[in-house]
Amino acid sequence: MEYSAALLARRPGGMAEEEWRSRLALAACYRIFDALGWTELIYNHITLRLAGPERHYLINPFGLNYNEVTAANLIKVRLDGSAVDPTPHPVNRAGFIIHSAIHGAREDAHCIMHTHTTAGMAIAKKQAGLSHDDFYGAILTGRVAYHDFEGISLRAGEQPRLVESLGKCDVLILRNHGLLVVERDVPAALRLMWHVQRACEIQTLAQAVNGPDIVLSDAVRRQSAADATNFEPKGQLERLLMESMLRRAGIGLDSLAGV
Repeated sequence: MEYSAALLARRPGGMAEEEWRSRLALAACYRIFDALGWTELIYNHITLRLAGPERHYLINPFGLNYNEVTAANLIKVRLDGSAVDPTPHPVNRAGFIIHSAIHGAREDAHCIMHTHTTAGMAIAKKQAGLSHDDFYGAILTGRVAYHDFEGISLRAGEQPRLVESLGKCDVLILRNHGLLVVERDVPAALRLMWHVQRACEIQTLAQAVNGPDIVLSDAVRRQSAADATNFEPKGQLERLLMESMLRRAGIGLDSLAGV
């Protein structure tokens, strides 16, 4: 996204411009989630890994609503969940357990989103999981993995099992729990979560409609997934989508700084 010179100039002293841009993008995403209703009071998380060998990442301050998250109050944490800089806010341990495990294990896991939406949780409790027989479900073919519910994610012992369950996929349905997506940056993760959420919404509604489903062939599913990956304008689509969501929600970039 393009930021004004004035917004970039509001970067706190000693902070690299690249980190400030990352903070602005993540804060914008929290505001979009709030506008879409993809929130669970003060719970759930969207995290973004920062550049550098330390694998520090940004997470929302526990206790704030998504519409209260700003670029300035996002917490930079280590993989062990401890804050890098002083902050008046705590870090939710459940967020640390899930997100640290994946940020630490997957080189490509720059942005991770976890939600408890109603449709997502409904599909997560279905034994058959996500259907690939509708527009959005089809384009997720080959991208979805599953992780069995072990209770609230508070124990470090679950971390290697989370990583193993995700494997090389970029969508993880946490059974009896919710949804998780992994992508290269914020706009790409936002687009992917939109696809997953829409697939869950469609499936939950379709299950309430009488009559048999039309089942797609594996060939059509694979072609749909390939088409979605190569959708034009390649390399710009995710950015355009995120910018359109900000406009639709009436979110001004200058409101994201928090300083």
